[in-house]
Amino acid sequence: MEKNAESIRKIAGMIDHTNLNPCATKKDIEKLCEEAKKYSFASVCVNPSYVPLSASLLKGSSVKVCTVIGFPLGANSADDKAGQAALVVDDGAQEVDMVINLGLVKDGDWDAVTDEIAAVRGAIDEVETPEHVCLKVIIEACYLTDEEIVKCSECSEKAGADFVKTSTGFAIIKGKDGKLLPNGATTHAVEIMRKTVGDRLGVKASGGVHNWEEAVAMVEAGASRIGASAGVEIVG
Repeated sequence: MEKNAESIRKIAGMIDHTNLNPCATKKDIEKLCEEAKKYSFASVCVNPSYVPLSASLLKGSSVKVCTVIGFPLGANSADDKAGQAALVVDDGAQEVDMVINLGLVKDGDWDAVTDEIAAVRGAIDEVETPEHVCLKVIIEACYLTDEEIVKCSECSEKAGADFVKTSTGFAIIKGKDGKLLPNGATTHAVEIMRKTVGDRLGVKASGGVHNWEEAVAMVEAGASRIGASAGVEIVG
């Protein structure tokens, strides 16, 4: 994809401009929201405590407020995630990215995986909102086999999610040399997810997308949303 004014607008409209740093300050979030408005990003993705501030700063703009629950490990109970989801939506979140329970995935307990996602979807839907709240399911693909990626995507669709998402961006895997390395989105995972959900759900590539070329590669693999802290660098 050639980088020109039209393609920049297209990619910018797919970006969830992200700051999930545990040390992020109010000033950092204010900067994030200003950048999101300037470049017309799809959303800002912030930790739950910053949802009210972000909602206030972005009121009247086209940029949505996205937040995360069960983050980054996904090991919370289904009730805990559902309760978190209801709270953040009540605070003004328009998009919710939940981390899947990887233990249930590794057990192959697909009914429980589906039920957990459905519980979050149900909790969100019980909150009165002006518009549909988008639910994205983070499957942390680097820990999964191709078959597990397919099954997680199928469970997400069955449970009423709007998107499947590759990664938290916080996952760590052991490299061939034994060193621990951060791991995020890959075009391979995106391709599997897109093939599984077709055009029925969105696919979000998140974690390790640093520049224009990497973002375009994810879109060409099938991503319809990009989660990145480098949004300005990608479109700049």
